[in-house]
Amino acid sequence: MNRFLKSRLNKPNPTGALEGFAIQRRRTIPYEFVLDALSPISPWSRPMFGCLAVYVGDKIVLALRDKQEHPEDNGVWLATTQEQHESLHREFPNMRSIGLLGKRATGWQVLPADSADFEEAALRACELIVAGDLRIGKVPGTRRASSPRTGKPQKPSTRAKKTKSGVRMGSKR
Repeated sequence: MNRFLKSRLNKPNPTGALEGFAIQRRRTIPYEFVLDALSPISPWSRPMFGCLAVYVGDKIVLALRDKQEHPEDNGVWLATTQEQHESLHREFPNMRSIGLLGKRATGWQVLPADSADFEEAALRACELIVAGDLRIGKVPGTRRASSPRTGKPQKPSTRAKKTKSGVRMGSKR
């Protein structure tokens, strides 16, 4: 590597990154005030389908979405059940089904970011969650292992090794 290139790669720039290296920007947390409001009950989060899923203990309670695609579905998604829709709708008049999830009603409902009372409604949902309201939140189902296709023999594990006697030995997946 020539001396000029070497000195250029090791030269810090105003952002603190080394020149010649891509800067990976951290995604901003949409509607961060929601996490602040839930802080008394120690929420945790992780990415889920382009949203930020918010958990309390083992329950998913919310998803925060702020994306350019389908902006009508941006806002605070409530994890609930269809049986709770009517009751929650009385509490949150602007709550509705999420268009991205199809025409049929699902357990997820959205407090739309473009509604006039968005922040007030989101904070009220946080109050309900902190108070332990059972209408919001559900324990996610466990991931099911894919079942073998009928009519087709299963392939042996790629980790299995053939011994001198021809018997396969190894760990199952």
